[in-house]
Amino acid sequence: PGPQLSYSSQQQAAEKQLPANPPSTMAKVDNDTLSDALDKILAYSNGDEIEVNGEKVKGKKRNFVETIDLQVTLKNYDPRKDKRFAGTFRLPEIPRPNLKVCVLGNDVHCEQAKELGFPFMSVDDLKKLNKNKKLVKKLAGRYDAFVASQALIKQIPRLLGPGLNRAGKFPTVVGSNESLEEKVNEVKGQVKFQMKKVLCLSVAVGHVGLTKEQNDANIKISLNFLASLLKKNWQNIKVAYIKSTMGPSFNIYF
Repeated sequence: PGPQLSYSSQQQAAEKQLPANPPSTMAKVDNDTLSDALDKILAYSNGDEIEVNGEKVKGKKRNFVETIDLQVTLKNYDPRKDKRFAGTFRLPEIPRPNLKVCVLGNDVHCEQAKELGFPFMSVDDLKKLNKNKKLVKKLAGRYDAFVASQALIKQIPRLLGPGLNRAGKFPTVVGSNESLEEKVNEVKGQVKFQMKKVLCLSVAVGHVGLTKEQNDANIKISLNFLASLLKKNWQNIKVAYIKSTMGPSFNIYF
């Protein structure tokens, strides 16, 4: 088998996170442009008629809460030569309340997870996977993210191999004195930007159940955080759009 990341290097990769100074809600996005886009997104998701590129379009109310995605295209960046970046930041409002987070817990956290209605797995459950790559890959695909008890985190590579890390889902640590519910909400509230082989990025930054002001703040903070990860900050951002899951996209930065 290939080299396995040690706990410390996996953790370092997972913890390249919060910048010293949190990004502000001031962004190089025109307030009126963003305001108009959000008005239209929220109206469309409510079933109202809106105008898109000069044409009237009738919205439709869905039987689920639509996510609002931020789609960004970068410029003056070469994924082959330039250093790839990854960063995670906690937004003020949870963009994806239905995100599936699994708790890999000790006895106490498994009991808490059961009471809170969170999916969970104990050490014995993880041992049953027997480091089988297919089963670990299936586990990684079943959930959007994982949190693991502090006492368990060092055993994860030994119990599961590098599967979760390769899927970009190495667990977030929850300490014995921390609130499991708050830690899961923290994971649900994170926005993650990761540079791969393409210049287009898409992340969930809000949803139509939030107010216009809450979505506005989440979007600006997300863009500022992305800019802070780029070598030339805003100069590396070519265009930015926002859209709801089933709605049209709106240009908010160009």
